[in-house]
Amino acid sequence: MPRRGEARPRPVVPQPRPTDLFADRLLLVLSGQRPVHAMLRHTAGPAYDELARLAERGPLRTRGTRPVVRDVGYYVPRPGAIEAFARIGAGDRLRAMAFRLELGSDHRWRCTAVELGGPGARSTGG
Repeated sequence: MPRRGEARPRPVVPQPRPTDLFADRLLLVLSGQRPVHAMLRHTAGPAYDELARLAERGPLRTRGTRPVVRDVGYYVPRPGAIEAFARIGAGDRLRAMAFRLELGSDHRWRCTAVELGGPGARSTGG
């Protein structure tokens, strides 16, 4: 127990992985819960245009059950790059989402590619 006047150690709060954060952010946009411009500062290269094309079609919009990220996996092909996938569930439907994250010189992760798979999905990658 710290003595009077001593600073108490702060508990370490685990930070979410960038893959989890981006899976949630992308889901919110692709399900119509957030506008696509919410991802403007979180994307780089052609990813924003890809995301805008996808979001326009509202591929993860549902009636009734709100879609959720069920699982996220990833692969690190090199330091500063992550290739990730997420399983998106809404009721008994399951969709796949893939995305690439790259670490910028400002030490912030940005999405550089996004694709959807599942019923009626079309690849938007280059």
